[in-house]
Amino acid sequence: MLPVGTSENPLRVAIIGAGPAGFYAADALLKQDDPVAQVDLFDKLPTPHGLVRAGVAPDHQKIKNVTRVYDRTASHEHFRFFGNVELGKHVTLEDLRRHYHQICFTTGAQIDRRLGIPGEDLEGSHSATDFVAWYNCHPDYCDLDFDLSAEAVAVIGVGNVAVDVARILCRTPEELAKTDIGDHALEKLRESNIKTVYMLGRRGPVQAAFTNPEVKELGELEGADVHIPADEAALDPLSQQYLDANPERTVQRNVEIVQDFARREPTGKPKTLVIRFLVSPVEILGDEAGRVRGLRIVRNRLYENEKGSLRPKATDEYETLPVQLVFRSIGYTGVPIPGVPFNERWGVISNEQGRVTNAETGEQVVGAYTAGWIKRGATGVIGTNKADAQETVACMIADAKAGMVLDPAHPAPEAIEALLRERRPEFFSYADWQRVDALETARGAPHGRPRIKYITADEMLDALGRPHAS
Repeated sequence: MLPVGTSENPLRVAIIGAGPAGFYAADALLKQDDPVAQVDLFDKLPTPHGLVRAGVAPDHQKIKNVTRVYDRTASHEHFRFFGNVELGKHVTLEDLRRHYHQICFTTGAQIDRRLGIPGEDLEGSHSATDFVAWYNCHPDYCDLDFDLSAEAVAVIGVGNVAVDVARILCRTPEELAKTDIGDHALEKLRESNIKTVYMLGRRGPVQAAFTNPEVKELGELEGADVHIPADEAALDPLSQQYLDANPERTVQRNVEIVQDFARREPTGKPKTLVIRFLVSPVEILGDEAGRVRGLRIVRNRLYENEKGSLRPKATDEYETLPVQLVFRSIGYTGVPIPGVPFNERWGVISNEQGRVTNAETGEQVVGAYTAGWIKRGATGVIGTNKADAQETVACMIADAKAGMVLDPAHPAPEAIEALLRERRPEFFSYADWQRVDALETARGAPHGRPRIKYITADEMLDALGRPHAS
């Protein structure tokens, strides 16, 4: 038998999940001369790019330019994209093992962590992830309903996703109309009755997870004043001590921006964004109909734990915010893939440096790998996934050279394509996506928008003139 990884017998790799981590892993593999690899990238959506399309805020178009890098990867002769193909439905894990030497899972962290407080499931209490996916035209979320007749909204969390949600709720319809936000969301936000948005952080400005550009932008909204209580913008002694000992410019700048906001006087804009620090939600209050009518919060103080980290501790000071809508944004966790070892505590695939391991014994699962948020948890920005994927690919290459690969019965590229044409003829190639991309861009141009998105696979198939089952 020919050795795996030669031109005559290339290393066949399936990557599951076409977000940034999947593309960075594909790129790292395809740049290798030894072994020679062929990469097939699968995604359950018809469109690639993961959260760059479905997660990055519509008013942050420059961030989406990273897809040009992914386009270059996709142009490689040994790369294929199979979109609109769901693992476990159209193709099984066993199918992949019969067709590939290695499988890499890059499925991300798909759901929000829960608050674990009373009232969390009341009508009007939502996952921030669901809201982001809804306004970004994710086909699985476009039919959700958010009651934007509320006058006051709480966004729990001060990370970049929480900032995105708060900013979108505060944008004017005219600002949003210049973006690629979904038309259904634009119409709903145009009719919004929201006057006040609270963004809540359980620790202080020094510990806030937002970045300088994200928080600075909140002070530049056309239709919303930003307000921060002066006592919550001020640093407690422990935070000041930490900042003095760790003069990180990013953190210092965050503090400067926050304290500048606290000194501002309102200018009479129609909406107000209130940023609160050192508060935690303890209960979402409901009315007789089971709808959100308020959020009870407690004031915190910071203490230093045994590891030297500053943690929040509740005091006996409580207050109730008169909100009718709540968005939860306190972190994200991965979803288990049937047949793949999973660490429930951490919400990631069990792994060592990207090599999937048995959750109980720690032994390596031959031929199985992971990268991105499903590997390490929901940390970092888009670019963080590049080094993460490269670490995984280094393990994949070392294992391939050592002969530690699967022994697929049908490794020929034509075999998996034939299987998909039989089971899922509506799959999308990268060329299909590029045609959809051009059509969406053309739809947006007359309106001065970067694109007007199609939402469902059937809409895209219709636009391409391709048949589909429904």
